[in-house]
Amino acid sequence: MRPSAGLVGGLVACALASGLALAGWAPWTFVLILAGVLVLLAVQDALRLRGLPTPSVERDIPPIIPVGVERRVVLRLRHSARQVLQLDVHDLHPSQWAVFGLPRRVGLPPAREMELPYRLTPDERGIATFEGCAVRLRSPLGLWWQQRRVPLRQSVRVYPNFAPLAKLALVGAEQASRVIGAHLKRRRGEGTEFQQLREYRTGDSMRQIDWKASQRARKLISRDYQEEKNQQVMLLLDTGRRMLSRDDGLAHFDHVLNAALMVAYIALRQGDAVGLLASGGPSRFMAPRRGMGAIDAMLNTVFDLQPEAVATDYLEAATRLGTRQSRRCLVLLITNARDEDMDDLVAAVRLLQRRHLVCVASLREGIVDEIGSQPVNDLEDAIAIGAMSHYAEQRTQAHRNLRAQGADVLDVNCRELPRTLVEHYLAIKRAARL
Repeated sequence: MRPSAGLVGGLVACALASGLALAGWAPWTFVLILAGVLVLLAVQDALRLRGLPTPSVERDIPPIIPVGVERRVVLRLRHSARQVLQLDVHDLHPSQWAVFGLPRRVGLPPAREMELPYRLTPDERGIATFEGCAVRLRSPLGLWWQQRRVPLRQSVRVYPNFAPLAKLALVGAEQASRVIGAHLKRRRGEGTEFQQLREYRTGDSMRQIDWKASQRARKLISRDYQEEKNQQVMLLLDTGRRMLSRDDGLAHFDHVLNAALMVAYIALRQGDAVGLLASGGPSRFMAPRRGMGAIDAMLNTVFDLQPEAVATDYLEAATRLGTRQSRRCLVLLITNARDEDMDDLVAAVRLLQRRHLVCVASLREGIVDEIGSQPVNDLEDAIAIGAMSHYAEQRTQAHRNLRAQGADVLDVNCRELPRTLVEHYLAIKRAARL
């Protein structure tokens, strides 16, 4: 229990009155009466505050929320007193999260439930804990306030941003890639897996004509083919120090997970199986699975996975993937390729290429593009642009070395990563490279 500004002001007034009495400007009787009244009111108000009940609080928040997405949370307050309670309310959310709408000062009426909505944005995946709810009760006369804590401990799981997948679920498999921004048109008749028979159309190749069906129907009949299904895609994710960089408020590893979810969703809608191996820092593995339930399995596998400030051993990751994945698949290795890692990375790509089709997605920091587009105004700008140009040239050379080994290389920033991965996956499917 602590004094309010009103009580402190009253004590200051008593002190001033005492000073005036000592100087002979005010009678001591007035000072004693003023002090006595103030003490009597303060004691009475403190006793009444101690007798006030602590409001009951309920928190309405989903058990699973996506990282980086603003979420509405509702606190429901109720009390059993016969008078309006004046109080300040603050939810004990994770301290590093951005919160809007708290703390709140309210007058809580008796025998009625009040809802206090606020919004928060989680900035880190994993298990987050709300320790409780703090309420600051004010005494009826406003001379005291008391801090109380409502035991409302609650844990929520913060997953990678799965919110965009809800939009993709509302459209067909052909349109889902276009929603992401990947604009690869499917041309009728392409692919390696038989789909249907139809009448011959001008422009069909001779190899599409089914001569037996044409003889039976007494007209030309063509075969339609589609991309082969039941293939496998393995997402090889770097969890080392390269993924600790941040762009747009999120770590690069969070951007990688969001993009991995996108390409996994598209691949599953195409009838393929999707698996995952995270290596470099902490390691996780999920064997390839088919069906949309694989998305839930992937989320549960990586939701609390965080990169660490360690060097990634690409050769060890390739060896581990080779022992666990014997069937040929498309390996999407998502990292940040640097020249100092090139020997190890090239060796890993060679090892994977013995059995699999390999694509290296090299994530580029946003500051590389920002500094490169800035004008040169002074010596400091020139030095910064020169250093960034040297860094960009080293990246380009590293990518050339990887392409020389026959690997596909995608040099992308965080915003382009989901669209570029989906486009490349669909291009591989259409070209029947698997």
